[in-house]
Amino acid sequence: MSMPLAMPERKKPPLRRRVAGHTAVIAARLLARTSPRRICRILALLARGARPCSAEDAQRARDTVVAVSALCAGEGCLPRSLATVLLCRMTGTQPTWCTGVRTEPFRAHAWVEVGETPVGEPWPAGYYRPMLRVRVA
Repeated sequence: MSMPLAMPERKKPPLRRRVAGHTAVIAARLLARTSPRRICRILALLARGARPCSAEDAQRARDTVVAVSALCAGEGCLPRSLATVLLCRMTGTQPTWCTGVRTEPFRAHAWVEVGETPVGEPWPAGYYRPMLRVRVA
């Protein structure tokens, strides 16, 4: 039996940003099909030469990704976090990408953070327990 799901309202970004967002989502969906080792390796390679991302830039990238993809707006935390990182990287910055678990309810989760603070997540820092992290070197 299916359950109705209320999707968050998604504000439409400018065309240029939507195109970049779609590109990031497509790349993230492909990347999400690979192993965690390969994901970390690719993100670490992309992090070379990147500047640390500000919380505002990371939130803007996350909002764009959520606006252009229903999967990323819903329960697709892995493609959403990867697309957010890739979209930030297109502008020369990169937030920290994390994957691990959330404690209540216990389940796997992927997110981005800036300065140990999750970006755009409904719960505060410390609620998520990272197992893998890829930071700007």
